[in-house]
Amino acid sequence: MSSVHLIPSTTTPLKYLESCSTMAELKQHHAQIVKLGISSDNDAMGRLVKFCAVSRSGDLAYALKVFASLPQPDAFVYNTIFRGYMQAHLYTNCILLYAHMLENSIAPNNYSFPPLIRACSDGATAGGKQLHAHVIKLGFFRDSYCQNNLIRMYVDFGELDEAKRVFDGMDRKDDVSWTTMISGYSQWGRVDEAMRIFETMQVKNSAAWNAVIAAHVQNNRFHDAFRQFDRMTEENVEMDGFVAASMLAACTGLGALERGEWIHERMERTGIKIDTKLATTLMDMYCKCGRLDKAVEVFDGLRSKGVSSWNCMIGGFAMHGRGRDAIELLRKMEAEAGESGRRPDHVTFVNVLAACAHSGMVEEGRHYFSYMTKAYGITPRMEHYGCLVDLLGRAGLLDEARRVIDEMPMRADVGVLGALLGACRIHGNLEMAEEVGRRVIDLEPGNSGRYVLLANLYAKAGRWEDVARVRKLMNDRRVKKVAGCSMIELAGGVSEFVAGGRAHPEAREIYAKVGEMVGKIRDLGYVTESEGMLYDVGEEESENPLHYHSEKLAIAYGLLKTKPGETIRVTKNLRVCKDCHEASKLISEAYDREIIVRDRNRFHHFKGGACSCNDYW
Repeated sequence: MSSVHLIPSTTTPLKYLESCSTMAELKQHHAQIVKLGISSDNDAMGRLVKFCAVSRSGDLAYALKVFASLPQPDAFVYNTIFRGYMQAHLYTNCILLYAHMLENSIAPNNYSFPPLIRACSDGATAGGKQLHAHVIKLGFFRDSYCQNNLIRMYVDFGELDEAKRVFDGMDRKDDVSWTTMISGYSQWGRVDEAMRIFETMQVKNSAAWNAVIAAHVQNNRFHDAFRQFDRMTEENVEMDGFVAASMLAACTGLGALERGEWIHERMERTGIKIDTKLATTLMDMYCKCGRLDKAVEVFDGLRSKGVSSWNCMIGGFAMHGRGRDAIELLRKMEAEAGESGRRPDHVTFVNVLAACAHSGMVEEGRHYFSYMTKAYGITPRMEHYGCLVDLLGRAGLLDEARRVIDEMPMRADVGVLGALLGACRIHGNLEMAEEVGRRVIDLEPGNSGRYVLLANLYAKAGRWEDVARVRKLMNDRRVKKVAGCSMIELAGGVSEFVAGGRAHPEAREIYAKVGEMVGKIRDLGYVTESEGMLYDVGEEESENPLHYHSEKLAIAYGLLKTKPGETIRVTKNLRVCKDCHEASKLISEAYDREIIVRDRNRFHHFKGGACSCNDYW
C-alpha cells in the first residue's frame, strides 16, 4: 500500500490567524507561513500585521519588524500600520510613514486618508493642508469619510471657514458631518453660527439635537438650552442619554431642580440606561441643586462605582459643609478599593481637602494633605495647595498659610494667592492683604473681585485715598464689576434677579415683600451690616441698598409664590455678602422656612435662624 503525502495547505495558517488571540499563537502561525514560503505575500502578512498592530493582544513593535521585512508592502499593510500608530498616539509617525509610502510609489486608497487626517487633528498639525491637497489630487475629495475627517481637522485647528468650505462642498452630508460642524462652532464659542447650520437641516435627529443643546450648555447659555430642549420635545424627538446628560448640566448651571427631577423621571420612564457616567452627571445635578439626599440615593443605587462617582459624592458633601461625611465616604472608598481596584486619585483629595476647609477641620486637613502622598504617592498639585491655604487661612492661621505658599515647589497661581487674600479679608489683616492683593491683581488684572476685595479692606481701615487709587486703577483698565445675580426656579421656570433690578413683571409686589421681610427680621434683632458698603464684598453695585441685593429679591419672590413650609432654593453667581447671610438666617426663622442658597463657593442651608455653615464661609 503506497503512502499518501499530505501537502500543507497555505490557507490553514491564514484561516487560524483570524481566530488568533495571543502573540504566542501568532508567532506559531508566523513560523508556519515562513515554512510555506509565503512570508513575502501581502495578503498573508497583512493579516498578521493587522493582529499585531491593532488588536488588544498585539505588539506594534513586532508588526513593524514584519512590515520592514516585506519587499513590496501594499496599501492595505500601510493602512494597518497607520491605524496601529494612531492607537499608540504616534501621530508624527503616521505622517512619516505616509511619506515613505509615496517614496515607494505605493498609491494610497480611500482607507489611507482618514487615519492620516486624524493624526493631523490630534498632534501632527504641520501636514494637514498638504494632506487635503492630496485628497483632492488623488480623487478622494468626494469620499464622505475623508470629508468628515477634514472637517474635524479644520475645526481642531480653529479654521472654521475652511471646515465650512469642505462641508458646503459635500454631495451628501451625513449625521457626522452635521454634528461635527455644529459642535465645531460651539467649541469655538460661535453658538449662533452653530444654530444657523442646525436650522438648515431638513431632518433633525437626536444626534443633531444633542449637538445644538450641548453647544448652548458648553457656552453657559442655559436658558437657550432649555428652549431648544422644549422645542425638541414638541417635535416628538425622543430624548437619549446624550441629550439627558446635556440637560442635566443645564439644570446644574441654573439650579433648576424641578426640571432636573423631571429629566431623571423621564430617563427612568423611557428606559435610558443610566451608566456610571450618566449617574455621576445626575448626582452632580442633585448635589449642586441642593438635594444631597437624592444624590446619595443615586450613588447608593450604583452597582459599580467609578472613581468619578466617589469623587462627585465626596465633593457634594464638601460643598454642603459636611466634612465628616466626606471623610467617612473616603474611608468607604478605600475599604472597597481592594476589591474594585479603584483607588482614590488626586481629585479625591482635592475634594477631601475642600471639605475640611469648608468645615473648619484643620487637623484633618493637615493629615490628609500629607496622607495622600504617603498612602498613594500622589504629589500635591496646585489645587491641593490652594485647598490647604484656604483651610489654614479661614481658620485664622495666616502666617502658616503664607509659609505654605513660600515653600511650594512651584510658583503660586492666582487661585492659591486668592485663597490667602480672601482669608485676609475674613480676619482683617490689611498688611498681608496689600502685598498679596497686588500680586493677585497683577496675575488676574481683569477680575473685578480682586480689586473690590482690596478696596473693601482699605474702606474698613478708613484709607479712602487707597480706595480711590484702586477705583482709578479699575477705571484705567476698564474693569467692570460683576453684577450680582440670583436665580430661583418656580413652576418649572427660572427667574433671575439682579441687585436693585426692577425688570421682573411682579417687581412692585416683590419689593413690597422685601419691605415686609426687613420689618419682620428687625423685630428679631436685624441690623443692616453696612461694612464694605462702598465696595461690597459680594461685588454688587454699591448704589443699591443692601436690602435689595439679588438674593433678597429672589427669596422675597419665593415667599410670594410658594406655600408655607416649602423649601426656597436660590442660586447666586457670587459669594453671599455678610448682610444677606445674616438676613437669610433671620428670614428662615421669621417665616419658618428652610432657605437653601448656593453661592459661588458652597451651599448655605438656613433654617430656624441658623446656617449650616455655622457662619464659617
